[in-house]
Amino acid sequence: MRRAKSESSQVDERILERQRVAVVIPAKDESARIAATVRSARAIPHVDLVLVVDDGSEDDTQDVAREAGAVVVRHSHNRGKAAAMETGAAVVAMRDAQGKLPRLLLFIDGDLAETAVNTAPLIDPVLKGEADMSIALLPPQPGAGGRGFVVGAARTAITKLTGWTPTQPLSGMRCLTREAFEAATPLARGWGVETGLTIDLVSQGYVAVEVPCDLKHRPSGRDWKGTLHRANQYRDVQLAVAARRVRKIGAKK
Repeated sequence: MRRAKSESSQVDERILERQRVAVVIPAKDESARIAATVRSARAIPHVDLVLVVDDGSEDDTQDVAREAGAVVVRHSHNRGKAAAMETGAAVVAMRDAQGKLPRLLLFIDGDLAETAVNTAPLIDPVLKGEADMSIALLPPQPGAGGRGFVVGAARTAITKLTGWTPTQPLSGMRCLTREAFEAATPLARGWGVETGLTIDLVSQGYVAVEVPCDLKHRPSGRDWKGTLHRANQYRDVQLAVAARRVRKIGAKK
């Protein structure tokens, strides 16, 4: 059960102090930045486990991450972000101590480098029971080439299906309770994972909030790679939304 938003007793405060957090980092070909991301994530308060899921990298991401202090699991071939998130959550569950609170799950991108520690504000609202999922609001990213088309499509769909309007629906930096994560599985495939995750949780009554975080990552530009990336994003967002519309219609019958 989710914690109430009422005032916490001294016992509750002690429980919160013992609450641990696992950082899960899905990564593919991030050897240039993953070490800095791991080291920075290890400095986040309450974090006692940093787990990198190497999603079929062709470089030495797994070795660099392990040397930086992460626990590493590897997919033998690229299975996509959603599968990496599910693998990471499953490994964390296996490492949670029996009889203790399950770790909160903090998902971050592998290219945050030194700014990864700035995802720390995402933990507080979930830790205190004010939200079941917190989503990072990023500042404008230098070099970003998108015009907001995919973001707008995701935002509109989330609003129509849940009544809640997020500012950055595609933000991948999120902190969730174990209960909330399991309520949203199986996750939407591909780049639709964040949109599907938000729709699934908010439509079930879970509370989502957005939290400003001073993060910097590698944005997609206006070259052909960036354009292709946004096209794939749009496709996957639409697939995730369509599946949830069908599910909603089926539930009404």
